[in-house]
Amino acid sequence: MSRIVAQFSCGAASAVATKLAIAQHPEVHVLNAFLLEEHADNRRFAADCERWFGQPITVLRNEKFDGSAVRVFKYKQYMMGPNGAPCSRLLKRDLLDKWKQPGDVMVFGYTAEEQDRLDDFRGNFPDRPVLAPLIDAGLTKDDCKAMVLRAGIELPLMYRLGYDNANCIGCVKGGEGYWRAIREDFPEQFEAMCLLQDEIGPGSWFLRYRSGPRENERFPLRDLPGGAPRRNERLPSCSFFCEIAEQGYQS
Repeated sequence: MSRIVAQFSCGAASAVATKLAIAQHPEVHVLNAFLLEEHADNRRFAADCERWFGQPITVLRNEKFDGSAVRVFKYKQYMMGPNGAPCSRLLKRDLLDKWKQPGDVMVFGYTAEEQDRLDDFRGNFPDRPVLAPLIDAGLTKDDCKAMVLRAGIELPLMYRLGYDNANCIGCVKGGEGYWRAIREDFPEQFEAMCLLQDEIGPGSWFLRYRSGPRENERFPLRDLPGGAPRRNERLPSCSFFCEIAEQGYQS
């Protein structure tokens, strides 16, 4: 019998997708990747959701890097490359590759706004069975947040601060507006990332000039220009299964 596997990423969408999957199937394996740089409140949210699910969450942790994106960046000597951020692969996808079994049915937390992403995945991997309970139910990301709140669970602090994701504090997938918000809300983490870029060098720069004579050239966080912060910048989802999906266009 195939296993049903849901990846809970400490976000509202993955929480509701997992809850729906559990309601529809007798047994669901719930996985979570521990990330050291996530806000500590994500652990509180995970514990609350575990009680809501009525079954345990299996937490996977890369022991070599202690679940730390910073340690991955130092080891790889870059933060963002043609195939994305190395932390996603080493701290998430590699863990799932070791855990998964042939025939596993994956539960995706894609919301109604992300039908195209589900279509892309099924087009790239027609032989991989997946469930998308949020899309089946027509649920948006805002719907998921409301459902979590109605369940009596406080959303992760990053949401309550206005961020669109509960990713690591200072995700390298974010743009200028997002990083201005991090500089304002989390100055210590922002400075730590600047120091890490000082140590690694230009290979760690992930922001790019948008116009002018240096258009598309990368620059360090220390040179981040002033402007309006943007906390609700929609970052790419950061989960085991999104990493799998991305293999279809990164290979």
